[in-house]
Amino acid sequence: MDLNIHASFLPQDDPEAALSFYRDTLGFEVRNDVGYNGLRWITVGPADQPRTSIVLHPPAVDPGITEDERRTVTEMMAKGTYGGIVLATADVDSAFARLVEHKAEVIQEPADQPYGVRDCAVRDPAGNTIRIQQIS
Repeated sequence: MDLNIHASFLPQDDPEAALSFYRDTLGFEVRNDVGYNGLRWITVGPADQPRTSIVLHPPAVDPGITEDERRTVTEMMAKGTYGGIVLATADVDSAFARLVEHKAEVIQEPADQPYGVRDCAVRDPAGNTIRIQQIS
């Protein structure tokens, strides 16, 4: 079987803040920006990986979600416990410096983990955890 990761989904509750973070802070290109009924879905990704994307979507808008579930999702986003993604770079310290320069909310400064990875973590404007690992 030949499978690739095509898209991952992260909720966003402020399209302009999400766009600024993913485009201006992380340097991703905008691949699509679709509005429908006052909501926006923004697709971004690294310029050198045109077949891998992150879709920044309005939270809890699926038709099968109840009001209680919507409230739970909103509460979890506010606490930063709902969504997350792990990115990779050859130089986590430089990536972290850029994040700090752009005033990202820091969760963890770059550190060597006991399981052999050097990484850092920040939150995006919607509270999603963005971990960045160093790879060689």
